[in-house]
Amino acid sequence: MTDSIRIARDASLQSRNTFGVAATAPVLVEVSDASALPALFADPDYGGSLSLVLGGGSNLLFAGNPEGVVLALTGKRVSQPDLPPDSHASDRTIVRADAGVEWHDFVMRTLRQGFCGLENLALIPGTVGAAPIQNIGAYGAEVREFIHAVEAFDPATGTMHRFDADSCGFAYRDSLFKQQPDRYIVTAVEFSLSRKPSLKLDYAGIREELDSLGVTASTPQHVADAVIAIRRRKLPDPAVLGNAGSFFKNPIVPAAQAEALKSEHDALPVFRGNNDDTRKLSAGWLIDQCGWKGHRDGDAGVAASHALVLVNHGNATGAQLLGLARRIADSVRSRFGVSLEPEPRVIGATW
Repeated sequence: MTDSIRIARDASLQSRNTFGVAATAPVLVEVSDASALPALFADPDYGGSLSLVLGGGSNLLFAGNPEGVVLALTGKRVSQPDLPPDSHASDRTIVRADAGVEWHDFVMRTLRQGFCGLENLALIPGTVGAAPIQNIGAYGAEVREFIHAVEAFDPATGTMHRFDADSCGFAYRDSLFKQQPDRYIVTAVEFSLSRKPSLKLDYAGIREELDSLGVTASTPQHVADAVIAIRRRKLPDPAVLGNAGSFFKNPIVPAAQAEALKSEHDALPVFRGNNDDTRKLSAGWLIDQCGWKGHRDGDAGVAASHALVLVNHGNATGAQLLGLARRIADSVRSRFGVSLEPEPRVIGATW
């Protein structure tokens, strides 16, 4: 082993998941340099029993303990690789970040450097490495729009791979890396960002927030500030009230089904889906209509400010939160005929 690898046994994961639920890793391996991964996985005591790659823990629900080795990539390097000579006149640049870099810190760093594009994705919890796996998105933007390439390690072959954006299988809250969670370990991501703003303001009250802030000529930093203000107002802080942000995906249904629901429920928010034949519905609205906002079963509950957010009021177990989520999904299916799927990965149980 090398100096870039740290190993702990019977390690608590309670502070490593934003729900704040108790869980224990039989073995926790922290790796600060991805170049050490081949040696790690060549050791059967560690690489042969990997059960989970852990980022910021903001997209996980521990309904039980992981059974094997938990790997955490902690590298935090950010750089700008050299571009081909014919690209220097372009207004775009490539910024590379290790998987362990905190996502919000990375977004704010790119904005300070004058690079635009990620402003609508400010204040999303988690790490850079998790961003392409989930294809994180918010306020009219998805991270896939800005990904140039993803670097990933294949434990089966002991080799590094480089995927361009078209090879990542991106879809709504989905990717090749999420579809094959045990195949690749994302080690770094390259982003293609611009110095010329192309602002997205027509989503979820961004213009109204800018107006309330007295902004008349918007910049990317203004948009980030507006998004941060909206998120802080609507979503509980995981440091205060354990949560993983939006727990359910917005369901995508056939257009005909959406039109039928809209005819019965005029206030239902409906958006274009993956294509002209599908529509995306607001999971939060559906859950709210079923009366779950602010609901509480012991320490497992639903945020009073947002029906899409499950919360841990203190000592809820992951199993209790999962049980509540299942009841919520059952009620939406019963009333609206729409199935909900969780955004977080569930460990120790199946959905």
